[in-house]
Amino acid sequence: MNDRLPPEMAPDVGHRTRVGAQRRGRTRIKLIESSLTVFVAKGPDMAVIDDFIAAAGVSRGTFYNHFRTTHELMLAVAAGMSDEVLHVIEPYALARTDPLERFSVGSRLYLREAVRYPIWGAFIARVGTHIAARGQPIDIHLRRDVSDAIVAQRLGLTNVQVGRDLLLGALFYGIETCLKEETAPDHAELLVERLLVGLGLPVDEARRIGRLPLPDLEPLAGPIFSRLEPRVND
Repeated sequence: MNDRLPPEMAPDVGHRTRVGAQRRGRTRIKLIESSLTVFVAKGPDMAVIDDFIAAAGVSRGTFYNHFRTTHELMLAVAAGMSDEVLHVIEPYALARTDPLERFSVGSRLYLREAVRYPIWGAFIARVGTHIAARGQPIDIHLRRDVSDAIVAQRLGLTNVQVGRDLLLGALFYGIETCLKEETAPDHAELLVERLLVGLGLPVDEARRIGRLPLPDLEPLAGPIFSRLEPRVND
C-alpha cells in the first residue's frame, strides 16, 4: 500500500522553513531596535535582560533564542547599525581615489547620520570604540585609508594603528559632542581639518579635503534604521 500523500496534500516543508526564518528575523530586529532605547536610558553596563524582554514584548525564552547575553545583544546592535550606515556611505567614499578624501567624506557622513538618528548616535557614543567599532567594518575602512595614505607618503606618520586610533577616537567623541553640546554648523569639517593637520598635512590641503561637498542622503532604509525616525533639521 502506498502511504504517500498526493503532491497537492503534502506539507510544504520549504515554505514552513522560510516562514520560520522570516519570523525569527523579524523578532531579532525587534529585539535590536527596542534595545536601543534601553541602552541609551540605562547605559551599556546597567541594562539587564528583563529590560530588553519588557521593551520588545517577548518572552525570556525568545530572547535566549537570539542572544545569550546582553553583551552579545549590544555587539549585534553596534555592528548591525554601523554596517547599515556604512553600506550607504561607503560608495561615496570609494568614489574618491585619495585615501584622505575617502576619510573626509566617509567620516563626515557617518557623523552626520549619527546626529540625524540621535538614538543610534547616543548609543554608539556610550558604548565606545571597543564595542561599536573595533574589528568592525568602520575600523577596517579607517585602517585601509590610513595605510594607503602612509604608502602614498601623504602623512607625517608611519604607524597605521596610531593613525587609526586618532581618527576613530575623534570621530566617536565628535558624535557625542554634536549630540550633547552646542556646536558650530561646520563642526565636522573643523574636526577633520584639525585631524589632518595633526597627522602632518599642510593647512590649506587639510582645509580643502575637510570641506569636500557631501551628498544629501535619503533616510536610511536598512531593516533597523527603517524603524527609526530621523531628526528633522530646524
